[in-house]
Amino acid sequence: MAATFASPSTVVGLGGTATSMSSPPMKTRLSSGFLKSGVTARNPLRLAGACGGNFERDWLRRDFNVIGFGLIGWIAPSSIPAIDGKSLTGLFFESIGAELAHFPTPPPLTSQFWLWLVLWHLGLFITLTFGQIGFKGRNEDYFKY
Repeated sequence: MAATFASPSTVVGLGGTATSMSSPPMKTRLSSGFLKSGVTARNPLRLAGACGGNFERDWLRRDFNVIGFGLIGWIAPSSIPAIDGKSLTGLFFESIGAELAHFPTPPPLTSQFWLWLVLWHLGLFITLTFGQIGFKGRNEDYFKY
């Protein structure tokens, strides 16, 4: 039994040929019907000068000032009691509490929760979008007087 472990073992690979474990591994070239011979797949975004060389890596240009001021800029007007003496934020948070009261079951489609959820988040995302446009436009002199 010790003699079988001491001898070099043979492994059958994907190609179906037996190779010895003691020989150095050979570099296997894979081929496909989609790639021509001698062509290697390249990432076009890694090429020098891709997109004319004008593509910014930080295209989002995220700034936490926009997120902070945008959130405050949405919570303030949505907290004004304009819907039957209640605010949109208050109605949304109140509906969250009502739905959590029967937690394991999800809210039905006829629940007011979905209306307040969509309206509140739609207003938030619109405010954040305009905040990003305004803040970055002002910082980069898009708006000239």
